[in-house]
Amino acid sequence: MAVTSSGQISLGDMRTEFGDSGQVAMSDYYGEGSAPASGEVQMSDFYGASAQPDYNVATGGTVTTDGNYKIHTFTSSGSFVVSDVGVTSTITYLVIAGGGTGGNDLGGGGGAGGYRTGTMTPSATSYTITVGAGGSGSNNSGSDSSGLGITSTGGGRAGFGGGSGVTGGSGGGGGCRGGSGASGTSGQGNAGGNSNGGFPRGGGGGGGAGAAGSSTGGSSGGAGGSGSASSITGSSVTRAGGGGGGSDYNGNSGGAGGSGGGGNGGNQNYGTSGTDATANTGSGGGGSGYNGGGSGAGGSGIVIIRYQYQ
Repeated sequence: MAVTSSGQISLGDMRTEFGDSGQVAMSDYYGEGSAPASGEVQMSDFYGASAQPDYNVATGGTVTTDGNYKIHTFTSSGSFVVSDVGVTSTITYLVIAGGGTGGNDLGGGGGAGGYRTGTMTPSATSYTITVGAGGSGSNNSGSDSSGLGITSTGGGRAGFGGGSGVTGGSGGGGGCRGGSGASGTSGQGNAGGNSNGGFPRGGGGGGGAGAAGSSTGGSSGGAGGSGSASSITGSSVTRAGGGGGGSDYNGNSGGAGGSGGGGNGGNQNYGTSGTDATANTGSGGGGSGYNGGGSGAGGSGIVIIRYQYQ
């Protein structure tokens, strides 16, 4: 409960609010309320003052604990509301955007959504959290994720039918028979792999947060780039892998999806589709196999926030 906003204030009131014991002096409260950091202090400087909590107090998302830490996980858009900023106030974040689709019709693998992690000091305010959707349908990039002033870029869709991939958080792989892989965004992901020219040539793998997608030198699809691991929830989880490229020839293999949830490329039989990426990993979808198989959808993104609460 804050110090009274009017009338008489005693040193006992100050001890109660700020958790002190024993003998205290006015100089013990420099910087509290409206008091200066040095010099003369008056009782009226403390009208309405309240003690800063030791740790942050916040709500939003699905809340779990890991020892002395709280974890707020957003698998869909919402709000992270900080009601009090503690003395120990640092927040760790992981913001992953939606992954791109694999390429339809002889496609490469989709690029993973941008992967950003770091620390920041929050304010007592409501932060809008946006969780990007994965690319769906034929040949679509993923959507951005954002929160706490951080934005991660959606994964680039793959190339198809010999076309090039699209730049994103991680870049999409090149379509079969000569398509080029696209670049990723610096600090967020990696490039997609190329489909080297000629016939037959499989699709390039989509870029992942941990590595570039593999290029192809034959009819099998390139593997998606690996994802990156984070222990922000208390255990190590890999996310944001690239999608595997599709195969350009009956009997050959589509590329494997990158670790962390990337979809596999279509393979072997005519018209085999790429597989979808795992939801809430920001991974890229797998590219289609020869002769019109469908592309795999990109995985939706995720936002995770961690801080000490006790």
